[in-house]
Amino acid sequence: MDNQQDKKNRNFRLSLIDALSHERLWSLRFNRTTFIIAALSAVVIVVVGLFCLIAYTPIRTFIPGYPDAHSRRQAVQNSLRIDSLETRILQWELYTENLRRVVAGQAPIRMDSLILSNQASRATVDSIYLAYKDSVLRADVLQREQFNLSGTRRNLPIEALSFYTPLKGVLSRGFERPMHPWVDITAPAGTPVMAILDGTVIYTGWEEESGYTLAIQHKGDIISIYKNNQKVLKKSGDVVKGGTPVGMVASSSSLTTGDHLHFELWYEGAAVDPAEYISF
Repeated sequence: MDNQQDKKNRNFRLSLIDALSHERLWSLRFNRTTFIIAALSAVVIVVVGLFCLIAYTPIRTFIPGYPDAHSRRQAVQNSLRIDSLETRILQWELYTENLRRVVAGQAPIRMDSLILSNQASRATVDSIYLAYKDSVLRADVLQREQFNLSGTRRNLPIEALSFYTPLKGVLSRGFERPMHPWVDITAPAGTPVMAILDGTVIYTGWEEESGYTLAIQHKGDIISIYKNNQKVLKKSGDVVKGGTPVGMVASSSSLTTGDHLHFELWYEGAAVDPAEYISF
C-alpha cells in the first residue's frame, strides 16, 4: 500500500545537459499531477490560438465553403434588390387598390398618412392587401358565374374578368402613357408566355426590334399583344385557352432590363394599363 502511494507521489526531473562538458543547462522538476495540468493547459492554449487565428484573420477565407468578401457583397446586393422589388410590388398594389376605389366611387387612400406613421402604415398596408385579395376573389367568382345552365356565356366588362398572368416574373417597367403604353416583365430566357384569356390568335410575325410577336383577340373587344418572344407556339387562326403557353421569352442582353416580355393590353381600341387588371 505504501509502495503504491510512493509511486503516485513520485517526482520526475527533465534536464538539458551539454554532451561534452556534462554541464546541466536546464532542469525541470514535476510529478504526474503537474504534468497532466501542463499538458491540458498547452492543449487549451493551442485550441484558443487556432480559433483566434481563424476567426480574426483572413485565413478563414481559405476554409472550404466559407464565403469570401465577393460572395458576401453579392448577398447584400441581392438582399437590397429583393427589398426594392418588394417595395415596387407594394406600390403597384396600392396604386391598383386606389384605382379600384376610384372606379367604385369610394375615397382613395391618402398616401401621406402611410408615410407619416410606420405603425399606421403597416396596418393600412395589411388592410389594403386584404382588400386587394378580396377583389381578386370577387373577380374569380364573377368569372365562374359567366356560365349558366344553357352553356351560353355573358360578355362582361374588363373590370369583371379574371386574367391569367402572361409571365411569371418581375414587372421591370410599368405602363406610361403615351411614351410607354405597355409593360415589361422580366424573366429568364425560355420562360413560357401564357395567354391571359380564351381567344383566337389574329397575328404572328417577326420584327427586328421586338423579335417574334403574337396577338390574340378575346371576347369583349379585348386584344393582348406579346412581343420579344424567342419563338411563338401558335399560328394565326388558332384558338387558345387562357393560361396555356403561346410563346417563350427571348434573350435581350442589349437591353438594361435583361430578358423580358413586352406585353400590351387593348380594350375597345385603346391601350390600357395591364397592371390594373392583372396581378404580376
